[in-house]
Amino acid sequence: MTSVTPITTTPAAAPSKTARPSKDTAKDTVRGGLVLTVVTGLVAVFWISPLALLVVTAIRPLPDFIGNGPLSWPSAFTWENFSDAWDIGNFATTYGNSALLLILKVPLGVLISAMLGFALAKLRMKFRRTVMFSVFLGLTIPIYIAIVPVFIMMRTAGATDSVIGLIGPYLAFGIPFEVLVLQSFFRQIPNEIIEAARVDGAGDWRIFWTVVLPLSAPALVTVLILDAVATWNEFLFALILLNSDANKTLPVGLLNFQGQFSNNTTGLAAGILIAVVPILLAYTLLQRWIVAGLTAGATKG
Repeated sequence: MTSVTPITTTPAAAPSKTARPSKDTAKDTVRGGLVLTVVTGLVAVFWISPLALLVVTAIRPLPDFIGNGPLSWPSAFTWENFSDAWDIGNFATTYGNSALLLILKVPLGVLISAMLGFALAKLRMKFRRTVMFSVFLGLTIPIYIAIVPVFIMMRTAGATDSVIGLIGPYLAFGIPFEVLVLQSFFRQIPNEIIEAARVDGAGDWRIFWTVVLPLSAPALVTVLILDAVATWNEFLFALILLNSDANKTLPVGLLNFQGQFSNNTTGLAAGILIAVVPILLAYTLLQRWIVAGLTAGATKG
């Protein structure tokens, strides 16, 4: 006779109650958030204070600035500093020169950097490491030690005192950083996408224009904005290579506010505000793209 072993069932464990944070933990969290908010607010005030001081200086009369000091509250306000700054800084000419340089140089530099970055990141080419090392070596060369050689080269080529002549030096010192950012971003593009395009019969040029560039919009916009800001604000090469008032760029035009025996500080502040308005607008409208482009290549996935 076969014996039957009784089946015993283990009672189900009672569901554990979710541990609730104690009141002390909640208070610490609120207190930590409040401290972080206060510290962040103080840092923001400290960070924005130079711009606020610049705005206040630009809308106060020069005698009031000289008599009461830069940190005092103005006794009167005026908008004449902006009209005077426009004439003194010759902004009608310098704005046009800087805009022309921006339109010609920035897209060309981004295009060259994108092509080189794509080649270094995705193509099999001879001496790739040598080319990459040579390009990135440009990041280690200070602009100050290149002033004399660049000036001699430009004078020999007859390209001094020319807005178009500035494009060469600007490209030489701007491309290494742009290639560094773009090739880092291009490396994150899956190789399967490129291989699929090759299977469909696409060549390297078509892959670059129709696959890589559309996928790299955040990085391209980031590089475009940073290069535009650097080109708009560049001072040293423009000061050395440009002589005539008709060819001066915006940063060089701001030197007109400084004389031998006096400085038009309020006019200079108004001129600086006029000069930085396009850059502030660009950062305000495109800050989302800038952050996305700088952080996209930081991690894989």
